[in-house]
Amino acid sequence: MTEYLAGPVKHSVTIAGHQTSLSLEPLFWEALREEAARKSLPVNALIAQIDLERIGVEQPPNLASAIRLWLFQQRTNMFIDTHSQNS
Repeated sequence: MTEYLAGPVKHSVTIAGHQTSLSLEPLFWEALREEAARKSLPVNALIAQIDLERIGVEQPPNLASAIRLWLFQQRTNMFIDTHSQNS
């Protein structure tokens, strides 16, 4: 019942040919894998896309925060789309 409260888990990822580690809670790793599958992308490729968006803003957040925000926005958009189609 409280799995969503699990602490961050570190994974190695490769972004633009550079290996780094990234810490996210399991809930976000799962959502990231789901979004990557939905877009038919490897997880590393999706992370690289999010990173490019992140570094394009005036005051970029850290990568883990950018991923969480991106996932929240994706899920919010999906919710809105689903509810507007059902109306």
